[in-house]
Amino acid sequence: MSGKIDKAIELYKKGNYKEAIDTFSSVLETEKDNAEIYNNIALCYAQSGDFEKAEKNYLKAQELNPKLAEVYINLSDIYYQNRDMHNGIGLLTTGINEIPDNMVLRHYLARFYMEDARLDLAVDELENILDKQPENYDAYYDLGKVHFELGNYQCAIENFENILEFKDENPLIYYYLGQAYEANNEIDKALSNYLKSIAHNEAFHPAYKKAAILFLARGDWEDAREYFHDYCEMDIPQEEKNKIHELIERIEKKYNGQK
Repeated sequence: MSGKIDKAIELYKKGNYKEAIDTFSSVLETEKDNAEIYNNIALCYAQSGDFEKAEKNYLKAQELNPKLAEVYINLSDIYYQNRDMHNGIGLLTTGINEIPDNMVLRHYLARFYMEDARLDLAVDELENILDKQPENYDAYYDLGKVHFELGNYQCAIENFENILEFKDENPLIYYYLGQAYEANNEIDKALSNYLKSIAHNEAFHPAYKKAAILFLARGDWEDAREYFHDYCEMDIPQEEKNKIHELIERIEKKYNGQK
């Protein structure tokens, strides 16, 4: 029987989903209660874009083995793609009741709560994860984003700073830190982090615009102009470039008029 399963898996990997389904289904003739096979058939249907049949097979797998974590993860992906937050949250809540120590399911649930604007519940789940996995930088990332949305900028800063203990070369984290410091009215620290973002990825254009605006706010026109110019040299829409060039021209006229 393992030969059939191996063959089906190979067919799946090659993208031959119909043949994989047929082969997996033949296994069910002698293993009718095999939850893993139903899960695999559902994966094939999901990859084929037949979400209705995928859901049906995932639910059958869940019925046969309610402690099979992969079923909750895979089916919740379908619900997430279809923006079905209600069913996704219900499914993951059931999964956590069955497998309370599975932090992956809790993280998925937190992200559903985030998408469903139930931010306080997302915070609860993410803090629960970090209590048990204090080095889970993905949870710090999501918790930082949630606190930023809630306006808890100091908490957002603390969580983004925690990520840097594990990933100190990530330009996006420095960018988010810059945003949090800026929202917290700590302009120098915000600017410093935007510049660090650029230092770790010279092509990360959003940080150039942010840095230019903060330089301008501090009255550092020469630095602001330099970063605006660099920003306009990047792959941004022409309409945006035109707006920045107009801004530069207006400020240069004002700046030159004050000399």
